Amino acid sequence: MEIIYIAILTVFATGIGTLTGFGTSTIMVPVLLLFFPLAPTLLLVGIIHWFGDIWKIALFRQGVRWRLILLFGVPGVIFSFLGVRLVFAISGTLLSQTLGGFLVAYVVFLFLNPTFKFKQNALTATIGGALSGFSAGIFGVGGEIRGAFLSVFDLSKAVYIATAGAIGLAIDSTRLVAYVAGGIRLSDFFLWGLILFIPASFLGAYFAKRVADKIPQKKFRMIIATFLLLIGIKLLVFPS
Repeated sequence: MEIIYIAILTVFATGIGTLTGFGTSTIMVPVLLLFFPLAPTLLLVGIIHWFGDIWKIALFRQGVRWRLILLFGVPGVIFSFLGVRLVFAISGTLLSQTLGGFLVAYVVFLFLNPTFKFKQNALTATIGGALSGFSAGIFGVGGEIRGAFLSVFDLSKAVYIATAGAIGLAIDSTRLVAYVAGGIRLSDFFLWGLILFIPASFLGAYFAKRVADKIPQKKFRMIIATFLLLIGIKLLVFPS
């Protein structure tokens, strides 16, 4: 039954993660940590997240813009390493609350200025990628920061989700290699569970695709902002 419960959690988390561009790990990790050790939990969720990135690209392939992905993703990966170097010198609680404060302030600004956006050019994409990568490295939360910066570009639904998926795929691939190289392995329970978890992740992404198709473009940005607000409040109130 535990595998069934995790599969249901996977459908829900990947559905939210596909629709908003972030949230799969934020939902799954805290729940699974109630029952399983940290290291295998991170590897399992990392694998599910990796497949979720694949489904985003496949289901929203009409939105793939490789130039935007490279301009945003390459500096993001590079600056994420720079951010990581500062993590161990700053309190984890302070980092989480700072991120939460930033997300809340960003959403308030967006609600007050609903038409605000950056021009989609090489300079703004590169700067946005560098800032989101650095923030992801220092705060340890990649998808939410990436979603915040991508939403300021006011991209179409398909481009937003496909771009988030492609950038996430590059980062998750690196992360999974690091986990395995560090000696983290999945138990037989999790390995057998992947037979169900992987198709469950596709099911969640597929349902998200159906929902996204019905959301008017002008409301999509506000939906992203609402989820960012919820994450921001959570990090402010419960930073650990």
